[in-house]
Amino acid sequence: MLMNRMWIGMSAGVLLVSAVSVMGATAQDKKDADKKAEKVVVTGTPVVTPAEPPADSTTEGSVTVGGQAIAYKAVAGTLTVGSTDSQDAMLGLDGKMLPDTGEKAPDPEKPEEATATARMFYVAYFKKDAKPGRPVMFLYNGGPGSASMWLHMGSFGPRRVVTTDAQHDEGAPYKIVNNEYSMLDVTDVVFIDAPGTGFSRIMGKDKEKAFWGTDPDAHAFERFIRRFLTKYDRWNSPKYLFGESYGTPRSAVLSADLQNVDLNGIVLLSQILSFDNSIDGPKWNPGVDQAYALGLPTFAASAFYHHKLPSQPAALEPFLAEVEQYAMGDYMSALLKGSELPDASKQAVAEKLHQYTGLPVTYLLRANLRVTGGAFSKQLQLDDETTTGRLDTRYKGPDLDPLSSDAEYDPQSNAISSAYTAALNQYMRTELKYGQDQTYKPGAYVDPDFTWDLRHQAPGGPPANFQEGGTNVMPDLAFTMKSNPKMKVMLAGGYFDLATPYFEGKFEMHHLQIPQKMQANISYHYYQSGHMVYVNEDVLKQFHADVAAFVRGTEDGK
Repeated sequence: MLMNRMWIGMSAGVLLVSAVSVMGATAQDKKDADKKAEKVVVTGTPVVTPAEPPADSTTEGSVTVGGQAIAYKAVAGTLTVGSTDSQDAMLGLDGKMLPDTGEKAPDPEKPEEATATARMFYVAYFKKDAKPGRPVMFLYNGGPGSASMWLHMGSFGPRRVVTTDAQHDEGAPYKIVNNEYSMLDVTDVVFIDAPGTGFSRIMGKDKEKAFWGTDPDAHAFERFIRRFLTKYDRWNSPKYLFGESYGTPRSAVLSADLQNVDLNGIVLLSQILSFDNSIDGPKWNPGVDQAYALGLPTFAASAFYHHKLPSQPAALEPFLAEVEQYAMGDYMSALLKGSELPDASKQAVAEKLHQYTGLPVTYLLRANLRVTGGAFSKQLQLDDETTTGRLDTRYKGPDLDPLSSDAEYDPQSNAISSAYTAALNQYMRTELKYGQDQTYKPGAYVDPDFTWDLRHQAPGGPPANFQEGGTNVMPDLAFTMKSNPKMKVMLAGGYFDLATPYFEGKFEMHHLQIPQKMQANISYHYYQSGHMVYVNEDVLKQFHADVAAFVRGTEDGK
């Protein structure tokens, strides 16, 4: 969440933004901490002259899942969407102005004056000779500003890159293998690159403002999905959204935007819906203490994994159940008392936190019982001059600066980013026959001027510029669930995820504004892995089984 590019690296759906207060939204980079919270306008991205989009590429292949060979057709291509509903309605599937609109086409000599559009790249895998009514699942990573190469090459596509779990491998060549955990055994899958990432491109006047923000981004994905359903005649297919990390708030807003499109299900991997719950930057949000409590079970899981606890429990999950109870009970009560907490009570809480985190009592007292994610990553293995991973705390690496108070980078991101980048680029060009003369951007957030407008208007809520408090899209998911009461939601996460702690997602689900009986529409799945649960092959196997069961159990709409 913290927009610290040295720490974040390029990884997965990792969140680069954090909660902000009054009237909206900037990311919590330290260098921006003193800026006023106001609408963000991105500048500095060069204008690209609109050109004919690259031709789509259609290839065929086969993947073996569960011992069964599945023949498929792969389409790598783009769909162009407008930045407003009215503009989008005047564009054909080829992105050109429809001839009967009566509107003047943009002047090709003045691309900077054209209304902004996004050419969104996707790879769709269709099982050959499938019966009518086969499900379709739309998948995307987060960032915001991340391409979807992580899910594409790590989770449910027909090929995946192999990395050594919890280790930093040597350099290339990397191994790309048949993915026996592809989701093609139960649903067609569509991997989508967000506007300005991967092979997706944005163009036109104020193009960054038009697509880089909570609401504009979701609207772009909504228009993309509607166009995809039309192009491939999939309107009557069971439909699923799958978002990872920032892809989870995108899914919440997107699901509410998809009016008259009832989804069969939503899979939320490594969730955060309310940015007040971020463990990355709660010190910039004083008085809102629940993030510390929600992060505590992940601290405990990480200390358990690295054997840093004063007394090692016999098993992880019973231990975490105990920590969760303490976090929502005595610990949260102590945090809420602030400076009125008696010294004796503060000492007792610090000693209990030491038992659950392994951090020294003296450090916990100096931290006023409040430890951020970055501080924990630095302190857990400080004596070994080792930094603990953020996206996955099972990973570790040498300290860059032994004297710093917070981690300066994420060892997990460094460990796998090269493999995923190399694999995606090779796979696209050699197997999918696409992108030969194009640059694939793992993320837009590498641009020096990248910023994200976090402001959001919930369904029926006040305008975004009248909002107070951090960004929270829980009302959007609740709206979708109440509007479509048979839709199911699957929440998944890793115990060792410090970017979006698993207990945070559980807390948010139990605080949705939905009738109590609708809680039965939510299922919970947690794994001994991190933010990207699929980097652990044993977990990927179970994750595939869980998601496949979710699809099979919901594709008939019951």
